[in-house]
Amino acid sequence: MRRAIAGAAVLAALAAAPAQARPGAAAACPPTIANRLAMTGSATQLVTVLAPRRTSTQARLELWRKVGDCWGRLRGPWTAWVGQRGVSPAKREGDRRTPSGVFGFGRVMYGVAPNPGVRYRYHRIVCGDWWVEDPRSPSYNQFRHVPCGVQPPFRIVSEDMSRSPTAYRHLAVIDYNTRPVVPGRGSGIFLHASTGRPTIGCLSLPLPQLLEVLRWLRPASSPLIVIGTRAEIRRY
Repeated sequence: MRRAIAGAAVLAALAAAPAQARPGAAAACPPTIANRLAMTGSATQLVTVLAPRRTSTQARLELWRKVGDCWGRLRGPWTAWVGQRGVSPAKREGDRRTPSGVFGFGRVMYGVAPNPGVRYRYHRIVCGDWWVEDPRSPSYNQFRHVPCGVQPPFRIVSEDMSRSPTAYRHLAVIDYNTRPVVPGRGSGIFLHASTGRPTIGCLSLPLPQLLEVLRWLRPASSPLIVIGTRAEIRRY
C-alpha cells in the first residue's frame, strides 16, 4: 500500500511540475525564435528570416539544426534582402513583397552556372527557361521551357531566366503558392544570389552565403524556411 501511495505521489508531482522541468519538453529548449515555433513537423533543418518590420527591405537570416527536441543555431545571423515593399502574409502577384509564412523548398534547384554541389536535383538554366508569372496561364507559378527565341504562350512580365546571370547564378525555389497554385497569389519566389538591392519579392543572399545554404540543405531533412516579423513568426 505504501508503495502505491508513493508512486501516486510521484505521478502527482510530475503532473504539477512546470513543463521546463520535464525531460524532452519543448520548454526545456533555449528560448530562441526557432524553439518557439510550433509548425516545424518532421523538419530537422530550418532557415529563419526575421524582418524588423513588414516594410523592411532587409532581414536577419539564420540556419538551425534540430538535435533531439531542440533547435540549435548552426550559422548566421546573415543579412538578406527581401522585397522592395517588405514582407506580407497576403502576397499578391506584382506587389513586390516577399511572402511571410512557413514554407518548404522545391524539389529542383536551378542556376545559370553549373551545379555547385547541391543535394537536390539541379537544372542548369538555358535560353528559353521561364518561370511563368501570368495568372491566366495553366502553367502559372511553374517552370516552363520554350525554344530559345520563340514567343512564349503566356504573358511576359520579365525576361527569361537565362538573362539574369547574377541573381540566378544559383537558386532554390521557395515552395510558396504551389499546393494548390492560386492564380494571382504570387509566383517565382526564390532564394537567390544578391544583386546588392531589394528584390521584387524573392529572398537574396551574397553568393558565398547562398552557396553555403544551398549545399547544406538536404531533401531527407524536410527543410523549412520561416519568413516574417518577430510578431508573425511567434504565431507559427
